[in-house]
Amino acid sequence: MRNFSLTVASALALAGCEALSYYKQAVRGQLDLMHSARPVADLLADPATAPRLREELAAAAAIRDFASRELKLPDNASYRRYADLQRPYAVWNVIAAPEFSLRPAESCFPVAGCVAYRGFFSEPAAQEFAGKLRAKGDDVYVAGVPAYSTLGWFDDPLLSTFIDFPEVELARLLFHELAHQRLYVKGDSAFSESFAVTVEREGLRRWLKDDARAPQRRAFESMEERTREFTRLMDAARLELESLYRQSLAADEMRRRKREILAALQARGRTLPGYERLFEREPTNALLAAFATYTQYVPAFERMLREANGDLEVFYARAKELSETERPLREKALNN
Repeated sequence: MRNFSLTVASALALAGCEALSYYKQAVRGQLDLMHSARPVADLLADPATAPRLREELAAAAAIRDFASRELKLPDNASYRRYADLQRPYAVWNVIAAPEFSLRPAESCFPVAGCVAYRGFFSEPAAQEFAGKLRAKGDDVYVAGVPAYSTLGWFDDPLLSTFIDFPEVELARLLFHELAHQRLYVKGDSAFSESFAVTVEREGLRRWLKDDARAPQRRAFESMEERTREFTRLMDAARLELESLYRQSLAADEMRRRKREILAALQARGRTLPGYERLFEREPTNALLAAFATYTQYVPAFERMLREANGDLEVFYARAKELSETERPLREKALNN
């Protein structure tokens, strides 16, 4: 789970209708992040910059230039600065869904619209909010997130929470976040995330064509096969649960069958290389709902990209045109 948007503008609107504490932590967190960022060019020129960080920043700068030059993603000041957050994640997101539903609960903001999570700059605050939702009977998933997008409202910096990622993962993240600046549909997380995932995947394929990156290309292809297996596993469990939740069963019987499906998912997930940690805890409706948000329309967008013969400008224009249609029509087109 790579992109969860949280903006100061969104937080400001919460003052009148949500707890003041949430408003304060959102504004403080965003401002602290912005104030701690330094230009990458200055850090590269500074002899005090650690050699490893210097290499990572140089790699990120090359990826950033590629994104604008080859992928036609915004050429702006985002990811031209670096901030050391001194914590493992940028934000912690709380995703919740009802006990017998895979539809995530939404939080609504004026800039990002309604999104399928609530973001916090503090893990204790996220866990406290999650506890309240669990007490109401919801399934809850708390995820540490290394990066988020402010959708172009601010110049998003490179962060210590992801700068040391392997280059393939660093490129994936930057392509994804910049794709949100190219196109974001307010109130439609599944559309926005699936679009960004499609852009990140196409971006990686193009970035890895360089013969100098052959070893990374082979590692990526191997990783993609594991990702496809993971997707098949999650989709199968989601379909089973959706079928179950449509049945008229007593709550106890519904819970029993739900536990069986989730236990089988966990057992199989623990055998997937690279995904073992995700399944250390029993999966929940919230986890499956969050996953679906990122993958639901990827096949449709990839088809759209093929129909554009790989021309990204044509693809972006068609995606934007689709984004401007009424949501029922948009969903019908993407589901066909």
